[in-house]
Amino acid sequence: MTAAPTLTVGFDLDMTLIDSRPGIRAAYVALAAETGVEIDADLVVTRLGPPLEQELAHWFPAERIPAVADRYREMYPEYAIGPTRAMPGARDAVAAVRAAGGRSVVVTAKHEPNAELHLSHLGIEADAVVGSLWAEAKAVALREHGATVYVGDHVGDVRGARAAGALSVAVPTGPCDAPALRAAGADVVLPGGLADFPAWLAEHAAR
Repeated sequence: MTAAPTLTVGFDLDMTLIDSRPGIRAAYVALAAETGVEIDADLVVTRLGPPLEQELAHWFPAERIPAVADRYREMYPEYAIGPTRAMPGARDAVAAVRAAGGRSVVVTAKHEPNAELHLSHLGIEADAVVGSLWAEAKAVALREHGATVYVGDHVGDVRGARAAGALSVAVPTGPCDAPALRAAGADVVLPGGLADFPAWLAEHAAR
């Protein structure tokens, strides 16, 4: 008799598992001070999700972006880890996967070492972390880890889940509201964010 496959759930990081807005704002303020470039850090944190280079393109000429991105990632641990908080229900959501006998994998556009620092600092215990993947590219890691569910807050996360053939579970806790997530093709939208996830997972596992 063939054993049932292990449940694997993927999670996005920024504005799904963590509220990184205070930390990212602080990092951009420091970057602006160091480079002498005016950056509206309050605007930056309203559109988290896409890769760093995409945001930097709003503030720096193309030829400067690689070096500035490297510098930002170097500065990030000093400024962004401490102020960041777990999203409501984040720890319980990951724990619910483990309680169901499953594995959780964080798949994020963030620089992987910095993503790991966030999770360690906040005590969120994922089984694997994969960084530097955005939108459809997230499907590479989701397929590699056998994820059948991917939870995220951005329409790019919905596209990643669909590209991987995974169920797209969306939380309207980031820059994309529930109608936008549904329009992008989310299979499930949890109106209460990750606080709703354990109950949804129990129903999903029962089905």
